[in-house]
Amino acid sequence: MGLSHVDEHGRARMVDVSRKPQVRRTATARGTVRMAAETLQLIRDNALAKGDVLATARIAGITGGKRTADLIPLCHNIEIDQLEVELELIADGIAVSARAVCTDKTGIEMEALTAVSVACLTVYDMCKAVDKDMRIDGVQLVEKTKEQLD
Repeated sequence: MGLSHVDEHGRARMVDVSRKPQVRRTATARGTVRMAAETLQLIRDNALAKGDVLATARIAGITGGKRTADLIPLCHNIEIDQLEVELELIADGIAVSARAVCTDKTGIEMEALTAVSVACLTVYDMCKAVDKDMRIDGVQLVEKTKEQLD
């Protein structure tokens, strides 16, 4: 099985999806920002100088997911029907998840992954002044579905 984004000469290309049917697709991705307990407490108390970390990261994740085709050169520009980003305080950091939905000819997993990545990066950016040892872990696709339309 060859790579769909590489032509017969080994050059990168955008895949032609013009003959594919419209299908309802979903994708869920997740990732984690690991941090010190003190940093987590500052977030919990909304005591960081840059403001509300969770609200800002949620909006940044949604915005990032919507801009995926601008960031990933060979990614199709698809119409996103829904994009949810959730952040949860856990013992050693913040768990981030995103669920994206579209009705289109190609998948939505890149949008979910981008949303998680941008949300994680936003948490990192907002907390970097107080925690030099943060790390972003495990950004991954955890589920994708597709359902034929009637």
